[in-house]
Amino acid sequence: MRMNKRLMYIMIGLCVMVICGIGYSHYTQQQHTSKELPTIGVLQFVSHPSLDLIREGFIDEMAKQGYKDNQTAHIMYQNAQGDQSKLSSMSQQLLSREPDILVGIATPAAQALANQTTSIPIMLGAISDPVGAGLVASREHPGGNITGVSHQAPVKQQIKLIKDILPEVKTVGVIYCSAEDNSIFQVEQFKKEVGDQFDIKTYVVPSTNEIAQMSHVMVSEVDAVYIPTDNIIANGYQTLVDIADKASIPLFPSVDTMVTDGGLATVGINQYQLGVKTAQMTVDVLEGNSDPSDTPVYTFTEGDLIINEEKAQKLGITIPETIKEEAKK
Repeated sequence: MRMNKRLMYIMIGLCVMVICGIGYSHYTQQQHTSKELPTIGVLQFVSHPSLDLIREGFIDEMAKQGYKDNQTAHIMYQNAQGDQSKLSSMSQQLLSREPDILVGIATPAAQALANQTTSIPIMLGAISDPVGAGLVASREHPGGNITGVSHQAPVKQQIKLIKDILPEVKTVGVIYCSAEDNSIFQVEQFKKEVGDQFDIKTYVVPSTNEIAQMSHVMVSEVDAVYIPTDNIIANGYQTLVDIADKASIPLFPSVDTMVTDGGLATVGINQYQLGVKTAQMTVDVLEGNSDPSDTPVYTFTEGDLIINEEKAQKLGITIPETIKEEAKK
């Protein structure tokens, strides 16, 4: 009887050892496989339709190119939700996972990543002014570990659109956040291109919380509003739309999605395609086909004409037939 118990204990011990061995083998195999997959860190400044479309375009194209999250790649994603103070810690968290490459969506996110590393490749996910933001030495020769996609709002075409729809316009308000380098760059471009075609009044907000108060002041002083590609304004866009609608003031945003969400018209760059191009350049770097230091920043300059006929009708504004025919359906 005593011998049977001893034998039973030995058998149990052997079974435990076998099970542990199989489990450890499976674990180490998983770890090995996990390390073989490329790790991609994505940092987004804030969620709003434009930046979300860039991210969607990026993720979709990465999958199309063979880098699907949790299957053939690890795509880590962080979103600061507009809080600048979180960008630094989120960048550090991404770097702690030893990524193969990083992607910054919006200027503040790209700047935060650039402050953490000069060796890991960083891809720009649609940055208006990468040179002015201190991210690259030049668009043609970035010179460091950063390259990617930029977009320059077709300002001349946007100004012409305002004049074509509102030929009698005298004063246009421009609202933007002074903390965003990309916005300051675009506002300066807008002022330069407008010349003496109409007067410009600028309205600066430090954060989303001040959009409502500043918008009330603005719509009482202008005939129309121009909105550059600005993440803070985009984050509080519906507040601005509601206030402008009550004052019957048309909005001319720089981004296509903002027309659908309450603007009147724009010549805007397709945000989803910005994400697609960012993914294509990311894959090139991951696979060793290009090096950020000598890969020119790709710049989108052509936009689609987008109009909101329902909004025009509500505001009592007649859109010329030639513009309707040219607009993207």
